[in-house]
Amino acid sequence: MAGRQDTDKQDGDASGQNSPPDLAGQQSAASPQRSGGVYAALDLGTNNCRLLVARPAKRGFRVIDAFSRIIRLGEGVSLSGAINKDAMDRTIEALKVCRDKMNFRRVGRARTIATQACRSACNGEEFLSRVREETGLDLEIVDQETEARLAVSGCANLIDPAADGVLVFDIGGGSSEIAWVELSGQNRCCPIRVQRNIQAWTSLPIGVVTLAEKFGGFDVNRDVFEEMVTYVTEMLQKFETENGIRNLLKGKRAHLLGTSGTVTTIAGIFLKLPRYERSRVDGCWLTGEQVSEVNDRLLDMDFDARAANPCIGKERADLVLAGCAILEAIRRMWPCQKLRVADRGLREGILSTLMAEDGVYVPGETRRRRRRGRYPYMTRSRGH
Repeated sequence: MAGRQDTDKQDGDASGQNSPPDLAGQQSAASPQRSGGVYAALDLGTNNCRLLVARPAKRGFRVIDAFSRIIRLGEGVSLSGAINKDAMDRTIEALKVCRDKMNFRRVGRARTIATQACRSACNGEEFLSRVREETGLDLEIVDQETEARLAVSGCANLIDPAADGVLVFDIGGGSSEIAWVELSGQNRCCPIRVQRNIQAWTSLPIGVVTLAEKFGGFDVNRDVFEEMVTYVTEMLQKFETENGIRNLLKGKRAHLLGTSGTVTTIAGIFLKLPRYERSRVDGCWLTGEQVSEVNDRLLDMDFDARAANPCIGKERADLVLAGCAILEAIRRMWPCQKLRVADRGLREGILSTLMAEDGVYVPGETRRRRRRGRYPYMTRSRGH
């Protein structure tokens, strides 16, 4: 789930291009010179299809094109075990736009991944064969560990430089990844090095779509909400028992870091934004009391009121409380008064990792002040 009104975003319209796909070897280790310096990251999730196209910049990378669309690929998968035809059709139309944008931008190196919906569906491989045939895109189903590591890389720039540790979580549509990262030394914002600092990780087979399908998402009262929280808490207990993260949080300067749309939604609502503004949400801090305040406000709303909120929208109004329940379970299991919000994730992790492998990613100074509306390590072109 994304807590924003994602649309077809672009800088120089590539939609409407009907040229055949020219993406052979899209995951090869082409040099930045051979690739023309243009990279792409495509993340096909349970709920969203997202693309970023970027060039290396002085401090990270500069986004030159982007795309995001709600496709609900995993709709019903938790109940039937299979991706349905309507979801496939919606997704392939979105992927055709991604393909056209990648061709238009002359992408030289890309990584295109699929996550939980394709991992868990009995016809996931069959669907990806259809994707290859109709779009020319060869999507890679990544395992849970890879997904967790990419999520950490994607938000490495937002780790508090003064922290000894950080609990990173990504609440997705069909799964939720959690990683405990212990920090030391320099270049902690480097996407490769921060992955090496992951001490423990887990992936829960539950996300906003699957949890909403299990408990309902339209009429959620406080009793149903508590049932969801309890259900997720029971899933988290094994990870806590094996790693003792609660005690680690007590003994260290640490904070939570959420890369999911759930936390961006909560931040947008807390800030009372008349429309979602990434520049105000990405990197902002929330206290535990502020998160609880937003949860209470959402539980007091009916479906129509949630749908009318500009930071939620009709397409996500049935999912937002499921996401809040997962976040609440995380907060209760690992109490922490500081939560940093990241409107970035797998795509940024893919891009920074590819560029770091090619030696063209420079993360920048970790203590550099972040100016409102800008990125200290990553810049985006006007129009995104």
